Amino acid sequence: MKKTTITLIATTMLVAGAIFTSCKSPAQKKDAAQAKVEDAQKDLDAAQTDANAESQKVATAEEWKAFKSESELKIRDNEIRIGELKAKKNKPGKLFDSLYEKKIDALEQQNRNMQARIDAYDKSHSDWESFKTEFNHDMDELGKALKDLTVDNKQ
Repeated sequence: MKKTTITLIATTMLVAGAIFTSCKSPAQKKDAAQAKVEDAQKDLDAAQTDANAESQKVATAEEWKAFKSESELKIRDNEIRIGELKAKKNKPGKLFDSLYEKKIDALEQQNRNMQARIDAYDKSHSDWESFKTEFNHDMDELGKALKDLTVDNKQ
């Protein structure tokens, strides 16, 4: 009986020792989980970087050349319209108020800014689709503003 009890106690101690040494402590489990989270975060960041690089396409040489020449043509047309508005402003017999003159000056400045944006993109080549969409929208708004300035809404 003594031998059986000692064997039972020894076996129990060996099993308990094996269990305690093979199990991880809560701190070790936390560290392992943290390492897995960090690895997953790195993988996610890499995937996002790849996706962003893919989405930020740069214009091909032909696209850029066509877009630039078309935009510069619109800018020149706007300059001509602005010149005509200034000529009308200076004609005798027409009364233009200072608000009208300020609007013409603001539109002229906005037209210069559009040219500066074209020149800046030529140097930076940032996100093509985004630039193209924003630029076309702003150019259309400028064109509408120039047309609306010449419309006589007074009845």
